Amino acid sequence: MAAELHVEMVAADRNVWSGEATLVVARTTSGDIGVMPGHQPLLGVLESGPVTIRTSDGGTVVAAVHGGFISFADNKLSLLAEIAELADEIDVQRAERALERAKAEADAAAERRADVRLRAVTGH
Repeated sequence: MAAELHVEMVAADRNVWSGEATLVVARTTSGDIGVMPGHQPLLGVLESGPVTIRTSDGGTVVAAVHGGFISFADNKLSLLAEIAELADEIDVQRAERALERAKAEADAAAERRADVRLRAVTGH
């Protein structure tokens, strides 16, 4: 059996996802980071970006995360996000419209949020 770590992804308004994983990749202010079982203890600030979780059963969970913190100790990873949406919860057409609207209004923060949502769904 492969080594696992326990993951909890929580947003300000709800518990987004929890379970066992073999790898989590997230974007921090220091760059992208991959966390596997046995990783050194970690505390970091999350940037807006997709978070990819490789589950213990071989699946993949992707979420669009906007700000927050990541911490890892004792094979427990916590992602405490300001906003987090699982890829399968994102309405692609709505996100595309939001991206176009943000570009038209020159709203860089809204454009970044919409872009992250689309990347979480499409994997690009």
